[in-house]
Amino acid sequence: MGALIALVTVAACGQNLVEETPGEDRPFQVVATTTLVADLIANIGGSRVNVEYLMGPGIDPHYHVASAGDLSRLENADIIVFHGLNLEERMAEIFDNMAELGRNVISTEDAIDPALRLYEEDEDDDDDEDEYDPHIWFDVALWKSVASHFADALAEIAPDDAAYFQANYEAHRADLAELHDYIINRVEEVPAQSRVLITAHDAFQYFGQAYGFEVVGIQGISTTAEAGTADIAALADFIVERGIQAIFVETSVSPRNIEALQEAVAARGYVVAIGGYLYSDALGDAASGHDTYISMMRANIGTIVDALR
Repeated sequence: MGALIALVTVAACGQNLVEETPGEDRPFQVVATTTLVADLIANIGGSRVNVEYLMGPGIDPHYHVASAGDLSRLENADIIVFHGLNLEERMAEIFDNMAELGRNVISTEDAIDPALRLYEEDEDDDDDEDEYDPHIWFDVALWKSVASHFADALAEIAPDDAAYFQANYEAHRADLAELHDYIINRVEEVPAQSRVLITAHDAFQYFGQAYGFEVVGIQGISTTAEAGTADIAALADFIVERGIQAIFVETSVSPRNIEALQEAVAARGYVVAIGGYLYSDALGDAASGHDTYISMMRANIGTIVDALR
């Protein structure tokens, strides 16, 4: 809390610390929370933005706590981009305070109609509130809506560049439409009865709804939720009963629960393979070749289809 108070105090006067206003000779300095939103804002902002992110490949945003370095970068940013819907749950108060101070803050949450959001019912919540699922990027149609929102938000910040941002959005929207068609075509390779996706945490519900998969996660929407022995036992029974061929590890989540699930299935006299690694809450690194949203989604659908067809 002390670091947050310090951030708010400095940010209140931080606007006076920037000597050079963004213009033709200096792009906007953008700080994004994850590689996912960093990729999208870079596509829309083009040469008018210089983007860095706080959470790199393999980092779990559900667990991330802002460091002193993170706070410094946020303080000095012209524009801040984050997901919302409680993905960066340990940083939510920081973004609320930034918005209240009048900083340029853009979120994916504001792009999605509440009626289109999925959520997880919390039977233990005394307030009777459900937790929204933040993993909207796994539905390409929803990610196109976020791209449109980003273009509008940037145009509001820099009206003179509105046409440029809109042109970048239109080009990226065409790429996303092509990606959507590619995913649909690959899914057709998997028999309908085999379209069951079992992962470490419940990050793929939007994917399942958009592309016709039954999705089951060992943990809930957030990786901060704990999976108990009973959860793993029940899922092992489900795998055996349904004859599931493969289960999947996530690159930003420890494999221990998936490995425990595989062992529980083996104890029942059945063999289920680990079908591979899926990118869930972060893109891959440059060496993987999956360091853009489009390449990440193509890699994921390839891994899923090859394991289940």
